Order: sequence, then C-alpha cells, then structure tokens
Amino acid sequence: MDELFKHSYKTSKRETVSLAVYNVGFQRCNPLHQWGPGVRDHYLIHHVISGKGYYRQNGTLFEVNAGNTFIVYPFSEVFYYADETEPWEYYWVGFSGGDAKLLLGLTDFSKENPVIRINFGDELKNALLDIYNSRGQSNADIARMTGKLYITLSIIIEKSKKGESPENQGLYYAKKATEYFAYNYSNPISVEDAADYTKISRSHLYRVFIENFGVSPKQYLTDLRIKQACMLLENSSLSIGAIANSVGFENSLYFSKAFKKAKGVSPSEYALKMKINKEQN
Repeated sequence: MDELFKHSYKTSKRETVSLAVYNVGFQRCNPLHQWGPGVRDHYLIHHVISGKGYYRQNGTLFEVNAGNTFIVYPFSEVFYYADETEPWEYYWVGFSGGDAKLLLGLTDFSKENPVIRINFGDELKNALLDIYNSRGQSNADIARMTGKLYITLSIIIEKSKKGESPENQGLYYAKKATEYFAYNYSNPISVEDAADYTKISRSHLYRVFIENFGVSPKQYLTDLRIKQACMLLENSSLSIGAIANSVGFENSLYFSKAFKKAKGVSPSEYALKMKINKEQN
C-alpha cells in the first residue's frame, strides 16, 4: 500500500465575515478509516482524487469514487469512511460565513444530492492545495485563505453551470442572476443589468425568480444589500452614508427607508442595538 499521510490545518479565529476558512488539508486514509456519525457546525467539501469510499447523510448512502466531490452541510448528521480495499485520498476545506450558502446555491450541490460527479481534472485539487499553502493566523493569511476559497468555489460554480439540464433552464437563469448580484451588489446595478447579464428579458427574469425563490429579482437584490449592510453596521465604524454607498445605495435617505422597512428600525438604531448586545455579552 502507498504511504499513508494526513496534512491538516485549523484556524484559531472564527470572525463574523462573509466567508472564512475553518480548516483545510489532505489525507490518504487507512482502509475503513471513518468520521462520524456526527455533525459539523460549518460547511465541509471533500474532493476525492484516488480510491473510493462511502458517505451517508440523513440515512442515505452514497458511493464516492475518484474524481467525485461531496459536501457536508452544517448540523446534518453524516458518516463517511474509506473503502476496505481501495481507501480514498482526498483534499478538503471547511468554511462558513454569510456568502457560503449563497455561493453554494450556485453549484450542483444540494442536501438531496450532496455528491457531484464533475470532471475537474487537477484544477479543484490544486485550488484546495492553494488554500492549504496559504495557511496562517495573521490577518493577511486569513484574507489570503479566504481569497483562495472564493476561487475554489468559483471553479465549482463554473463547472456546475455546464451541468444544467435544458428542462431546468429557469433555475439556471435565476442562479446566474444571483451570481451577478453577489459580485456586483456594492455597485449601483439594476434588475435590467442582471437581465442583460443572463441574456433574458426583465419579465422572464422576474418569472424565474418567483418560480424558484418566491421573490422578485428587485427584492432579492434589496435583501442582499440589507444583509450586507447589517454586517457592516455590526462590525465597522463606517457612517450611514458610507455603508449605503458600500452596499449599492446611492442615496442614504432611500437606504434608511429600505432598511427600516426590512428590519423595523433605522440603520443607526440597529447599530446601537447591536453595540448594546455586544457589551452585555
């Protein structure tokens, strides 16, 4: 048997940011090496590069072969183990943050189908290795790891688009528009811009959003901006005007009205409330 090894790294900081790496590594496992049953408090992606193993999530067992990739969702009971005769070698990254769910929603991963069978070649393996090679506890290291994680997820997103089936074109267009919103919400973009990006009409984009997300694209974009504004109000000392500009509102008065409609309080009241809560805790 080839030499066994395990290289892993865990961060000691878990800041409340849009995306953060919790752990990363790679391992060639013993036969029947297992983890679980148990739950994680974060997302965890494993990419298998050789051998095979088995992954059980919520009672469903999946066989995972070389080239396959599987995801562990937070607080879902899972159990996975290496094959007895062909134990797997895999690379992994654990992460969380406000952007995690949004970005994963643009991939082929789902709780019903947590294993994707896409040919990434060496691209995904190398991207995961880049995260590991960027490891460290300094603020610069953490930022670098996060940047590498965004690149890793973008690789999965890009490949997943090619797997969209013709009968699910509506979901494809909706996800493509959310991708546009996620990367451009801080700019003064409009629904028309998203429609141009997805190459469909505004009315068509409206229909696919209602069908797949239950909200209009305009409301989705507003909700995303308000969510990011909350994060800035909680974790920065920026003025209300600066925060409005940072999340794509050109008019601070309009931002305040939209924020109060969504949260029931003004931005300044929200910031004060969060500050009091932190002091009390």
